[in-house]
Formats: sequence, structure tokens, C-alpha cells
Amino acid sequence: MTTFVSICEVGPRDGLQIAKTRMATEAKVRWIQAIAAAGVREIEVGSFVPPRVIPQLADTPEVVAQVLASVPGLVVQALAPNLRGVQNAYHAGVHKISIPVSVSDGHSMANLNRTPAQSIEMMREIMAWLGAQPRKVPVVAGCSTAFGCSIDGVVPVAKTVALAKGLADAGVDQIMLADTVGYAHPAQIKEVVRATRDAIGGKLYGLHLHDTCGLGIANALAGLEEGIRAFDSCLAGLGGCPYAPGASGNVVTEDLVFMLESMGFATGIDLPKLIDARRLLHEGLPAEPMHGQVPKAGIPRTFRAAA
Repeated sequence: MTTFVSICEVGPRDGLQIAKTRMATEAKVRWIQAIAAAGVREIEVGSFVPPRVIPQLADTPEVVAQVLASVPGLVVQALAPNLRGVQNAYHAGVHKISIPVSVSDGHSMANLNRTPAQSIEMMREIMAWLGAQPRKVPVVAGCSTAFGCSIDGVVPVAKTVALAKGLADAGVDQIMLADTVGYAHPAQIKEVVRATRDAIGGKLYGLHLHDTCGLGIANALAGLEEGIRAFDSCLAGLGGCPYAPGASGNVVTEDLVFMLESMGFATGIDLPKLIDARRLLHEGLPAEPMHGQVPKAGIPRTFRAAA
């Protein structure tokens, strides 16, 4: 039986949050529709943060409403950094909420203006509020800078594990380990994944990888070898964190799908259609560089998608 690997496309959120220009709402929706039509089942479509903080995502409520109305069957995910954002996301009707927390103290204060310990307390408040609502909306906590930080430097494995354990105890449904600045290497991925799984078991859900040092795909492979079956990625490798100096784009969705399907894993994604969706991204953000080895080289004639 073919093993399924879940890919969450984070381009409409992570990919756009540091773009030099704003993508029009209509262009975003068309792009999201094209990604979904290629078979991507889960998309992070935006972020419920104050418009002054990330103006590129100020239209998230409108994007959510249009996508919910036009793309049946898609898991619509949005990021929310605090309780107010979670409440706004919930009332907008999203199916899943991602909440960022930071392992390193420096990034936590720069990005969220709170310590990691305060993030755990906030998560308890959020989970209590969500637990009192009539509709179940799962929460995935993203442990940013889990493998290193451009502000604090080395992040001890024990610090990552302790934050993940605190979040699991607070009641979050899933935990992602995020290489926010793209400093990780494959051996480190394996070490941190093993240590975290030993602490929290099945609540360790997946990896959010960046490609700053060119090891994004290699790190995904290391995660696969450790049993990870869920990844965040971004079409054309856009993205980065405005509060993590030096961080560059996410691992490229097209390249990740090519690797997975070539290895015999099923993603449910049609690679040619996924590559075609780059055109809509380029039309919406013509000044942004687009990355990815497979789109540049072309799909090899030997490629065989998983059955």
C-alpha cells in the first residue's frame, strides 16, 4: 500500500508576508484555486494579524470567505498569533488554525513580544476558549527556530523539546518543528525529531522547512526517514520571516512533490498542474523571484507519479 504524505501549501501566508508588493485579493484567490485544483488538500491562506503589522495579508478575511465559498473539500488554514487572532479566525470559518511560538528567546520577543513560557500560558488560554466553542477547530503549533536562530544562535535540543512538551500539555492538537531560518542539516533534523517524538509521541505532526542554506529538500528526506509524513512548503520557494534576519524562502513545493512522488510516496498532487500554478503567482507578483529546480529543468521523462 502506498504511503501518503501530506503537504500544506503555505505560500499565500508565509510566501507573501515579506513580498515587496501586495498581491491583489482576486489574484490570491485565483492562485489558491489553482493550487487546490492541482490536488493540494490543505492551504494556509493568510494570517489574522493587524493589517499594520503585515499589510500584505490585510485581506485575509476576504480571502478566507472567497476560498471557503469556491473551493469545496479544501482544508482552509490560517495563522493567528494570539487569542484575538484565533477568535477572528474561528469566526471567519477556517478549518484549522496555526499558532506560532518560538523556541529561542530572541526570536520569541522579536516576533511575538513574549517569552516561550508566556507562549505556553497563552496557548492554555486559547485552547480553553476553543474548547468552549460549538465547532471543533484543530490547532497546530509551529515551534519556530527549533533548529537554530539568527538572533540567539545555537538552540539546544532540550529547549526545543521542553517547549514542545509544554505545548502538548497545554492541549494543542498537532506540533510542527520549524526551521525558520533554514540553518538545519539532516543529522540535526533526525536528532531533534527523535528527541521530540520521545517526549510528545504522536502530537509531533510534521516539519516546516526553509531553504536558506540549500538543504531544505535534504532535510525533508531526513524527516521522512524518521517517519515524518507532513510538511509545509511554498510554491516557487517564496517566503521568509520579517523578524528572523537572514531567513530566506521555504522549501519549494514543486521540488518536494517531485522527490516524494519519485520515491513512491503519494501526495495526491498533479505535478504538471502545480507547476502551471506558478504562472498565476508570477502574474500577481511579477517582481518576486521564483525558485525551484524541477520547474526550471522540466519534469524528467522518467518521472512516474505514485499510484
